[in-house]
Amino acid sequence: MLEDVKSALEEKGYFAMTVHQVKGRGAQKGICLQYRGKQIKVDMIPKTEIEMVVGDEDVKPIIDIIRQNAHTGKFGDGKIFVSPVEMVVGIRTDEGIVS
Repeated sequence: MLEDVKSALEEKGYFAMTVHQVKGRGAQKGICLQYRGKQIKVDMIPKTEIEMVVGDEDVKPIIDIIRQNAHTGKFGDGKIFVSPVEMVVGIRTDEGIVS
């Protein structure tokens, strides 16, 4: 779903993001796989995490875009966490430095 979400965000002008390949588990508590005739329980599933820092006015539109493009209705659709960012300091420009 990453490419669908990324494309939809780009169409609306949201380009900046960091993508992490992580492992985790949610309500499904892992999955069972068949390997060489044996069942193997995998409780840490590969997942994709998108991190974006945006202005307050962009939070709702971005949530809507992600929900519309990542929703399958199945376990693993994910969660969106919204947290305040205290400060952002640009290294190249020193933008945001407090004296």
